[in-house]
Amino acid sequence: MNPYDGRVVSNFIVQALRGEDLTVYGGGQQTRSFQYIHDLVDGMIATMNSDYDQPINIGNSEEFTIGDFANVVREVVEKVQKEDGVEGAKKVGVKDMPMPKDDPKQRKPDTTRAKEVLGWSPRWSVRMGLEEMVRYYK
Repeated sequence: MNPYDGRVVSNFIVQALRGEDLTVYGGGQQTRSFQYIHDLVDGMIATMNSDYDQPINIGNSEEFTIGDFANVVREVVEKVQKEDGVEGAKKVGVKDMPMPKDDPKQRKPDTTRAKEVLGWSPRWSVRMGLEEMVRYYK
């Protein structure tokens, strides 16, 4: 994922690594579900190796509010910086901006079919994926 593509994951990581407050909108109560690329690829391979020919969602159904996700990103960035011996890293805060009109309130995939038909479910936690992304971005 390009660090500057404007998505919440990359935005939060880049802001935290720069020591900037993380920007949330509308109080951060909207929800999102995040999937790490390893799980996406595994799900696609499982789908291609099956005979199933209907739509199937191979996302991750673990749901976070954006506010909670901002806190997880801050924790992961601090952990990685500490492990890497980064001293004096600024503790970042969260700043709230008005909610854009087109921002959906909820995004949570239903992965029931993937579990039932493919026997597939995500194996990577959000924290595990974030740690890899933070190390890559820095």
